[in-house]
Amino acid sequence: MVSIPTRLEQTRARIAAACQTAQRPAGSVQLLAVSKTFGADAVQQAYDAGQRAFGENYIQEALAKIEALAALRTQLQWHLIGPIQSNKSRPVAENFDWVHSVDRLKIAQRLSDQRPPQLPPLQVCLQVNISGEASKSGLQPAEVLEVARQVAALPRLVLRGLMAIPEPAADEAAQRAPHRALRELLARLRTELGAQAAQLDTLSMGMSADLEAAIAEGATIVRVGTAIFGSR
Repeated sequence: MVSIPTRLEQTRARIAAACQTAQRPAGSVQLLAVSKTFGADAVQQAYDAGQRAFGENYIQEALAKIEALAALRTQLQWHLIGPIQSNKSRPVAENFDWVHSVDRLKIAQRLSDQRPPQLPPLQVCLQVNISGEASKSGLQPAEVLEVARQVAALPRLVLRGLMAIPEPAADEAAQRAPHRALRELLARLRTELGAQAAQLDTLSMGMSADLEAAIAEGATIVRVGTAIFGSR
């Protein structure tokens, strides 16, 4: 069985090669290790191998890991990438550094209201249903500008960019199309929002199967789980 440190090293090499192919600086893409369904021990192994940013889908599971690894809290960055129900927003606001999955204004307002004043502002991305799948969460592309304007004005949040989980595709050309659409949408947002777009710099897109396509289209954060931790 391949170890987590070895898988991490392999994933970093994939990212570096994809950056080189896309003629992008090696440090322009952050690796988010998606540790959902894996325990605190797996996170600890990844931490020991140099990983600092971790993505979680399930709030209760994540909170247990955050507590178990409390001694490392100042060194770890916790990102929520899964859906948020309104009644679960408070523990998210109180415990996470980033939220990638804001898909409606109500959630953003609750996160802003519930973010403790002693913590830095919560970094957030709007989730976009870029492939138009009925089963997927996320804003429709046509809704993004108006929601972004309102989220950018909330006091305890910083709107950083967009996140998407495109429909799986068989080849790289097909994989690149939705990632390109998300990049173009972010570019339009930056133009439309003007001064509000000062920190709008994040494209959270690309996973184990399509990170090369995402990096080719401008991803700044790739969310990788299976390639690091193994099959779930």
